[in-house]
Amino acid sequence: MGLTSETTVYVMAALAAVSVALLVWWWPRFARQGLLQVLGRLVALGTTQAVIIAAFACWLNSSYQFFGSWGELFGHVETAPVGVTQAGDYGGTGTVNGVAVKGALVRPAGDEQLSRVSGLPTGPAAVNGRVESVKVIGRRTGVVDPAFVYLPPQYFQKAYQRQRFPVIVALSGYPGSIFNLAQYLRVSQTAGELQKSGQMQPTIMVMIRPTIAPPRDTECVDVPGGPQTETFLARDLPDALKSAYRIGHDASAWGVMGYSSGGSCALQLTMRDPHVYTTAAALSPDYRVKDDPTTGNLFGDGPERTARINGHDLMWRLKHLPAPEVSVLVAESKHGERGYPQTQAFIKAVRAPMRVVSIQPEHGSHNFPTWVQEMPPALKWMNQQLTFPQDVVPRHHKKKGAVVADPQKPGRDPLRAEGPEPTPTARTRR
Repeated sequence: MGLTSETTVYVMAALAAVSVALLVWWWPRFARQGLLQVLGRLVALGTTQAVIIAAFACWLNSSYQFFGSWGELFGHVETAPVGVTQAGDYGGTGTVNGVAVKGALVRPAGDEQLSRVSGLPTGPAAVNGRVESVKVIGRRTGVVDPAFVYLPPQYFQKAYQRQRFPVIVALSGYPGSIFNLAQYLRVSQTAGELQKSGQMQPTIMVMIRPTIAPPRDTECVDVPGGPQTETFLARDLPDALKSAYRIGHDASAWGVMGYSSGGSCALQLTMRDPHVYTTAAALSPDYRVKDDPTTGNLFGDGPERTARINGHDLMWRLKHLPAPEVSVLVAESKHGERGYPQTQAFIKAVRAPMRVVSIQPEHGSHNFPTWVQEMPPALKWMNQQLTFPQDVVPRHHKKKGAVVADPQKPGRDPLRAEGPEPTPTARTRR
């Protein structure tokens, strides 16, 4: 029985019911005086409560997909096959539900609860689009992470067969899953509706979890001697997607969004890796990463620890480092969410060439109903920042007049030392 299967939930519920019935039936035997009877009462009560809690936990996990398998629950994480960790090794081809996969870095996956998601497109892909279940393999990190990929109808239409599409990477919170993104945040359903009504240009949506080493919450950090989450999301994931799908190669075609800690991660990626992601939408984010019981030691020890902590403190970055040339959206309710003062402080701290907009409902909570309400305006705004068509897929034989976009010059995070540093153009916020 799988951890998230309905059979597991029913079996645990039945065990809880049987435990309660046995406790009631046997209780008179434990009512007598004596050490054994007292111990019997304690064992019976403890066992019954443990079974009830386990049954509730199974139901909660099945509903929200915190852990996808028994292995994940006990900390056993799948690792990549040996061959794919070689740089430039894109050998092998395959298909994902009929869509050609042109490399070994994106592979067909199991259902991953996709069949339980309501409102997904059905019928001809060229009319309604399609959602694929895949596994993304990190060449550098060895991470294997499940993902759902929404491909718009235009992706399958002949008129668009040589065009690359913009992409928005959607990140779940902790300890969320791609099922939460698809079922409760309704990422692909909302994007499909907006695109069908003409409020959003054709865009590929990639739903993935930043929790690459469950049950540990690694946030968006390259942990010294541990999981390399930022490298996976900022380098491995883009490489894998570009090897498999017609996705824009220029950073102007790439956006990232998320809710809760996924929103925090979206801001971190955009401000630390502006040469990869130029647009972010963060729903109820935090603005700094810090250690807690779920994360463990994220920043290591020694003289570099303080620099690593500061590098993941977005307010510190805005005060001490050049502002990256990116656009971000932050969403926080004025009443009902604790992060509103921090969001206001972040908005005030942003300066050019970075741009910030916000969604600030009067009332809301740190939950999916609030985030679902914020999704349509967030997606529409993000889509306006991304270019389409970003570039054109070259033919096998280059013809006169073929259009190929010039690669964007990468920016550099001063604390990561990758590429030339962006030059701020103004000091006033806009």
